[in-house]
Amino acid sequence: MDLVLRATIAFFFILLLTRIVGRRELVTLEPFDLILLVVLGDLIQQGVTQSDYSVTGLILAAGTIALLTVAVSYVSFRFPGTRPLLEGQPIVVVQDGNVLEENLRRERLTREELAEAARLQQIPSLQQVSWAILEKNGQISFIKKQN
Repeated sequence: MDLVLRATIAFFFILLLTRIVGRRELVTLEPFDLILLVVLGDLIQQGVTQSDYSVTGLILAAGTIALLTVAVSYVSFRFPGTRPLLEGQPIVVVQDGNVLEENLRRERLTREELAEAARLQQIPSLQQVSWAILEKNGQISFIKKQN
């Protein structure tokens, strides 16, 4: 039962950590970020299993995290009011060609990163953007102005 409790604590810690870190950082993985995630995964595994290498321990820890993932998904589906807390919300970062600096600052996103994302979608200037929205998954959606 101790293993299930540790897995539950680790699950909610990871959920909280991903909400604090923000969506933009999790999408753009630099080599250092990837290594950091691997190390974090190993540290969490050690905290959950406490050197329990048994098959029973594996099933309990993995099963607990899987069940909690399904439970959080169900709560988000069943109770729409919990979605902003559990999944986040899309955020408008450009409106009618104007960059919304406060929203960029809140998401720790720079103008350069925003312009780069636009260029990757064949948009040479943010002035040509009607709307740019930072989606819940960290991607930026651009809607070009109609001429």
